[in-house]
Amino acid sequence: MSVKLKPLGDRVVIEPITPEEKTKSGIVLPATADKERPEQGKIIAVGPGRMTDEGKLIPCRVKKGDRVLFTKYGPNEVKVDRKEYLIAKEEDILAILE
Repeated sequence: MSVKLKPLGDRVVIEPITPEEKTKSGIVLPATADKERPEQGKIIAVGPGRMTDEGKLIPCRVKKGDRVLFTKYGPNEVKVDRKEYLIAKEEDILAILE
């Protein structure tokens, strides 16, 4: 499925990934609304990059498909076709997971 979001500048669209939580005995805990916001996700769209004061375009260092760690409260939440995504500036991304 193709997302209908095209980020501008150095922004990226992230599909949040909520890791499963298990108890010590192996019982999987369901996701609930009172859990904290996820800090991992998969990049599904990338903007063209950041423009310097001199007018030079600096492309984003992340690419579509990268799994990333990002700041908890930096990205903005958006809903498209009943699915939630995050839009973040590249500076809100802390690391690429390999």
